[in-house]
Amino acid sequence: MSRTRPVAADSEEIKFGAPVAQNDDGSVAAWTASTTTEKFAGIAMRKVKGATVWPSQNFGPYKAQEPCDILQRGGISVICAWGTPHVGADVYVRTKVADGTSPAGAALGDLGAADETGNCVKLTGVKWSSTADGRGVAELTMLTRQGL
Repeated sequence: MSRTRPVAADSEEIKFGAPVAQNDDGSVAAWTASTTTEKFAGIAMRKVKGATVWPSQNFGPYKAQEPCDILQRGGISVICAWGTPHVGADVYVRTKVADGTSPAGAALGDLGAADETGNCVKLTGVKWSSTADGRGVAELTMLTRQGL
């Protein structure tokens, strides 16, 4: 199940495969350090939007005030930035990158498979549904509909 929502005017770019937060006005925004799990609306998916830069086609973003396609329930392939995902494991979103405590290369809003208390939040109703391939791509499944 997917839905199209406008990206908030004050939002950072939302990359394909990134978690998005839903604002009170129905718009969506990029994940921030202060985003709570209650605001989780889904995962930005590449439904129609084409890449804006070649050869980085997998990382094209939705920009402020553009329509953003988000998956609210079902499975989607994303990059697991840290930890080792396996079927049924919890999914976490990076909310803080602290020196010496975050995996190399993990950024704010990245998805992961290990709890690093204080640096991430666990998504409710979301589980890993595969292991990661050699590029860190794994499938996650949203068991319950997210957002409105």
